[in-house]
Amino acid sequence: MHSKDNIIRVKKAKSFGGEVSVPGDKSISHRAVMLASISNGRCKINGFLPSEDCLSTLEAMRSLGVQIDILEEDEFGPNSLIVHGLGLNLTEPNNDIDCGNSGTTMRLLSGILAGQKFSSRLIGDESLSTRPMERIVSPLRSMGCEISTEGENGCAPILINGGGLKGVSYELPVASAQVKSALLLAGLYAEGRTSVVEPLRTRNHTEKMLDFFQVRTCVQENEISINSGQVLESRHFVVPGDISSAAFWLVAAAAFPDSQLTVKNVGLNPTRNGILKILVRMGAYVSESVGTNSGGEEIGNVSIQGGKLQGIEIGGDIVPNIIDEIPIIAVAAALAEGKTIIKDAAELRVKESDRISAVAENLRKMGVDLQETSDGMVINGGNELQGAELESFGDHRIAMAFAVAGLFASGQTSITDAGCAAISYPNFEEHLIQLTSGNGKFSDRPTPVITSFPESNSKE
Repeated sequence: MHSKDNIIRVKKAKSFGGEVSVPGDKSISHRAVMLASISNGRCKINGFLPSEDCLSTLEAMRSLGVQIDILEEDEFGPNSLIVHGLGLNLTEPNNDIDCGNSGTTMRLLSGILAGQKFSSRLIGDESLSTRPMERIVSPLRSMGCEISTEGENGCAPILINGGGLKGVSYELPVASAQVKSALLLAGLYAEGRTSVVEPLRTRNHTEKMLDFFQVRTCVQENEISINSGQVLESRHFVVPGDISSAAFWLVAAAAFPDSQLTVKNVGLNPTRNGILKILVRMGAYVSESVGTNSGGEEIGNVSIQGGKLQGIEIGGDIVPNIIDEIPIIAVAAALAEGKTIIKDAAELRVKESDRISAVAENLRKMGVDLQETSDGMVINGGNELQGAELESFGDHRIAMAFAVAGLFASGQTSITDAGCAAISYPNFEEHLIQLTSGNGKFSDRPTPVITSFPESNSKE
């Protein structure tokens, strides 16, 4: 595999496996910097992901007066930080706050800015400026915030005149951890109690981290509530590895004959480990060892052995849990015997790209028989993939998913604009080379089979 002129070129792999530690969790890195910034003191964050999206959050908080010192960095950027929290009241920015390509930055920060006693304007790049923002604007407006979008169809830029919030009970029309998080953060500033009701359970990193910073939330089934007037106590935090980054290697190992792979120190939050459940259902051999880090996040090692994958039906409650992993799951489906149905995933159409169309287009170019639907796709797998010239659509998860697909394809596969992988996984290419080199470390012990995973009883 090699890259040139921002193009990744991949040839069929002869082997795959070994050990790998993936970069820090993107979702958690965003939240750690934001909550540390509104805490009452000095917070150390280790394992921070120095991706473009997370750096957008870091710079956004700096523009709001927060001092953030870099303790350690590597060739990709800072991975250990000291955040000097200002408490709940931040400083009015001198300029627009640039969120880059990061929807998480824009949506979560809107919740914090809704409570500030100043005006702010959030902007983003071309891609972010096409993503829907009314989903946060409407509920924040119901809390009394003066907030509006300046782009077409309710898109960024977002103008916020903060302050004067009142608690509300809001039922999410679409399951979204970002919208839920924005409202909970706004609830820190709102008079009274703020409640969010989810149609389906979504990732619960915000709730866990609020608890870690000594803020109490109340969880009753799919309703999460928070009372205002609470102080975030400064804490040191360690970010676990990102399972949505690990997913690329887990799928590759699951589909590669006789492979063995161990992903070390990866986040295994029950609201995020759906990729493991999917691969087990498809026939992969998976084991995990789970502990808990200081922030209450489940963390551990995952081992997987290659085998023959089978097509399955994917939909319903698990979809919010695997929404980031569906592009690589679709690649797994193309490599599996039989039919895979992916449904209830319409949210994919409003990510960094229309991921349903992007995945379908690229898989067709590789010779896969599939039908695109409004909320997913039907994939008839089992035939050898054909190398092809593919587009990333400027979407990091599309670029990485099809780099993995290229490992199983005859001939050469090229992905254009592949540098976008740095949005979430700066050293993706390095790890891909490592895991296909045949020089990995393997365990002599057999990997036990896990046939089911317990349901989460944590805050959702």
